[in-house]
Amino acid sequence: MGLDQYAAAHRGEAYTNDCGETAYPDEIYLVEWRQHPNLQGFMQSVYGGGDINGVDVNLTLEDIDALEEAIDESGLPETQGFFFGENSDEQYAEQDREFIEDARDLIKDGYTVFYHSNW
Repeated sequence: MGLDQYAAAHRGEAYTNDCGETAYPDEIYLVEWRQHPNLQGFMQSVYGGGDINGVDVNLTLEDIDALEEAIDESGLPETQGFFFGENSDEQYAEQDREFIEDARDLIKDGYTVFYHSNW
């Protein structure tokens, strides 16, 4: 067990797939993280605080800009949790920056970008 995180993007009308889950005709999987606790803390603040286990957190361009600023200033909030692991900001720095670029482009192209985590 541990903190599993990913980001994806979608657009178009939602539908229910054969498994009874909500799906989108145009969905793109962007990135996966494993135990990046400070990113989790950042996303919790975007959501307004509290537990985001199993919640899709929609991200705006402003959120993406704030994430970039936090990374540039080593300002991701220190976050701890039983399954979260140790600080991995340096390990994921390049991947985080690639996500920021991709997310910006997709939002500008009309996609909804979201973050999801579970443990």
